[in-house]
Amino acid sequence: MPTADQSAKNGEFVLGIDGCRSGWVVIQLDLKDGKTRGFVAASFAEILHGPASTTLMTIVDMPIGLATIGRRACEGDARKLLSPRRHASVFSTPRRDMLAFNNYAEANAWGKQQGPDAGGGLSKQAWMIVPKIREVDKAIGPADQNRLAEGHPEIAFWRLNGEKPCHDPKRTNEGAQERLALLEKNGLCTGEKIYEALKATNDAGLARDDVYDACALALTAKARLTGDAICLGDGALDARGLKMEIWG
Repeated sequence: MPTADQSAKNGEFVLGIDGCRSGWVVIQLDLKDGKTRGFVAASFAEILHGPASTTLMTIVDMPIGLATIGRRACEGDARKLLSPRRHASVFSTPRRDMLAFNNYAEANAWGKQQGPDAGGGLSKQAWMIVPKIREVDKAIGPADQNRLAEGHPEIAFWRLNGEKPCHDPKRTNEGAQERLALLEKNGLCTGEKIYEALKATNDAGLARDDVYDACALALTAKARLTGDAICLGDGALDARGLKMEIWG
């Protein structure tokens, strides 16, 4: 794997991706000059076969690797790091069999029937991202994880904040300013400009925190190349051979 310094000489880049209502918001960070650009893609496949096919590293805020029974260790690790303020931002992902259900009530009932030791039911918040989980799961395989990994924005900000959780929720004005300041302190100074530009053409499907989160994940992608990122999990693989881990 090339280092960030080697990548900069070649003008290579990294990507941070976060789901939004209209698809996926993508932040591209050039390792040569630090410049960033943002865009919204309608599908994950569009990103995977487009910019992600030539990037050095991509970090996406979406579960990769799904447990068959029980809970993923990486989520428990993330909650511990973010306690007591931001641990609720890490919710339990659907188990692999839940992807086959057509509605929340059926998926939740099935989970509860399996019992708490098997993982229990499913939150509505988790069910809402099932379509995007399906998108990613269908598009990638184990080999892709050398250059594409799951990240969590609050873990990314935890690292950028000197290994401390952010003080305020991200959707408050205080939380937004806190995260923007962390991005700028760590060399990514265009988060708000990118949000304003994208908002002007994508008003219905984009929130400020979507862009800030994708920016933080772009910095995580860069940090993974330099060895400065944190990886949470116990090394477990899911039924498809995908690593169940979270980078930040």
